[in-house]
Amino acid sequence: MIRLLLLCLFGVCSSGMYPPKATAEKPNILFISLDDLNDWVGCLGGHPQAITPNLDRLAESGTLFTNAHCPAPACNPSRGAIMTGISPHVSGLYDNRQSMRGQMRDAELLPRYFSNHGYWSAGSGKILHYIIDAQSWDEYYPPKETEDPFPRTFYPNKRPVSLPRGGPWQYIETDWAALDVTDKEFGGDYLVSQWIGEQLSQTHDKPFFLACGIYRPHEPWFVPQEYFEPFPLEQIQLPPGYLEDDLDDLPPAAKQRGPNRYFAHIQEQGQWKKGIQGYLASVYFADTMLGRVLDALDSGPNKDNTIVVLWSDHGWHLGEKQHWQKYTGWRACTRIPLMIRVPKGTPGLPQGTTAGTTCDAPVNLLSLFPTLTQLSGLPAKETNDGPSLVPLLNAPNMKWPHASITYLGRPGNFGVSGQRFRYIRYDNGDEELYDIETDQYEWNNLAPKREFASKIEELKSFLPASFADYANNNSGASLPDLNWLPFNAAAEMGSNPHGDTFEIRISNKTGAPVKIFSIDGEGEKHPFGTLETGWSKPYETRPGIIWLVANSEGQPLGYFKVGNEPAHAEIPNPNP
Repeated sequence: MIRLLLLCLFGVCSSGMYPPKATAEKPNILFISLDDLNDWVGCLGGHPQAITPNLDRLAESGTLFTNAHCPAPACNPSRGAIMTGISPHVSGLYDNRQSMRGQMRDAELLPRYFSNHGYWSAGSGKILHYIIDAQSWDEYYPPKETEDPFPRTFYPNKRPVSLPRGGPWQYIETDWAALDVTDKEFGGDYLVSQWIGEQLSQTHDKPFFLACGIYRPHEPWFVPQEYFEPFPLEQIQLPPGYLEDDLDDLPPAAKQRGPNRYFAHIQEQGQWKKGIQGYLASVYFADTMLGRVLDALDSGPNKDNTIVVLWSDHGWHLGEKQHWQKYTGWRACTRIPLMIRVPKGTPGLPQGTTAGTTCDAPVNLLSLFPTLTQLSGLPAKETNDGPSLVPLLNAPNMKWPHASITYLGRPGNFGVSGQRFRYIRYDNGDEELYDIETDQYEWNNLAPKREFASKIEELKSFLPASFADYANNNSGASLPDLNWLPFNAAAEMGSNPHGDTFEIRISNKTGAPVKIFSIDGEGEKHPFGTLETGWSKPYETRPGIIWLVANSEGQPLGYFKVGNEPAHAEIPNPNP
C-alpha cells in the first residue's frame, strides 16, 4: 500500500501540546459516557416525553444494544470495571466508598493500554469516579495533574433551590432547577464538549483514544432554562414503570432496597413531577452536548476512521419500585444505552457496522475493553473478564452463549440478565425472577413459582464459582481518630513523611462535597479528587503526611496530620 505523507498545520490544544496525527492502519476511538442515564432515550422507549435526537441519530448510524446492562449499579464499581475490564467479583470493587486504586493498584486502564500500543490517549469530564487517574492518560481537560475531572460549572449560590433537605442522609446534590444562563455560561459539559470537539477537528500523528465524559443527567439537575421549556410541569407524565403496589410480591431483602427515604421525601414535598421534569431536561441537555461532539466528528478529518462507543454507567429510578436513585438490581437501574458504530476498514470488523442495526442479546459493559482491542487489532488483554462483542457486531442475531451479570454492592448479591428472563439473588438467599418479554417493568416476581425453578437454575449457571471479599469495609469506627485542625493561612503546611505506607479513612460529614489534597515536604498540594458528603474512603499515606481539605471552590477548610498507625479522619459539619 502506498502511503501519502501529509504535512498539515493544526492549532495548539488547551494544554499547549500538539496531539499526534492518525494513521490508516489503526482506527481512532471516541469513547463517550453519559452519567446516570437509564432507558429514557427515544430509541429505547423508556419515557414518551424524552427528547434525544442525537442519541437516536447515533443509534441509527450503528448498532444499538437493547439489552445491555452495567457491571454494578453504582458509579465507582461500574466505571472501574469498564475501564480495567476486570469484573467486580474479581477485583472486589463493589461500591462507591471504596478506592479503585486501593482494590486494583497495578491495573492497566483502557487509555494506558492503548497508549502502550501506539495511541494518543486523552479525555475530558467524568470517566472514572471523581478522579482522573493521571498515570493512565497522555492528556486531559481539566489538566490531569488536578485529579479533578470537572471544568468550571455554574451552580446557584443559595441551595437547595427546589427540594428541601430531609436530613443529613440526603445527598446534597439531589435538587433541580432551571438556570438563567446560556450553555457557555453554564460551562460543565459544554466545556467538555468544546474541548473534545477541538481534538476531533484536528488531524493527528497517531491514532487516538479520546474519552468524553458528559456528566448530565447526574444530579444536581441544574441546566439552562431552555432545556426545561419543552417539559411544562402540568404535562409531565409519571414513569411508565411505576406501580403503586409493586413491592407486594417481593422477598424481604428486595423490600429493603425498594422504598427509600428519597422517594418518600420527594412525594411529601410535592416534587415528584418536578424531579421528573429536571431529569428529562438534564437528559435533553446531555443529548445536546453529545450533538456538539458528533457534529465535530462528522465535520472533521477523522469521520471515516473513528469507532464511536456510547454508554452510561448505570440507570436510575424515578419512583419505580418506590425507589429514587440507583444501587438496585432491577432493570430500571441495570439497563443502560449502549451504541457502537464501526467504520469500514476497521481491522477487527472490515465491513464495519450496518446502520440502524439492533441487538437484543444480553450484554455487559465489562465487554467494552476486549471489544475495542479486537476491533483495533491489538493483542487481547489476559485480565479482561468479559467476552468481546465483535461477534454480535458482525451478526447481531446470532445465538449468544452469555448472560450479563450485575454485582450489587456486596459478594453474593447480583442480578443475571438473560435473553428473556432476569434473575436477582441476595446474600440471604432471597430471589426474584422476571419474564421481560411479558413483564418489561418487572411487576410480577416469578421466583416463588415451581414451574420456573429450572429457569432460575439455568441463569445461576452463569455465575462465577467465587466472589472476591469486600475490602475496606470499615467506616472508621474501630480506628483511632485523627484530630481535625482548622486551617490557618499563616501556618506552615509542610509534611514530614517517614516510615511505611498504610491507609487512613477520611469521612466527609460537612454536608457538601470537599476536595482532598496531600501535602508534601515542600508544602506543595497533590490532589486526590472529590469526596462526596456522607462518604468514607481509604487513602494510602505515610506517617507525618498532612491531608488538606478544601471546599468545592478550593478554599481550605482544615487538615489532618497522620501519626504512626491507621486512623479515621472525620471532617466535621461546620453547622451541626
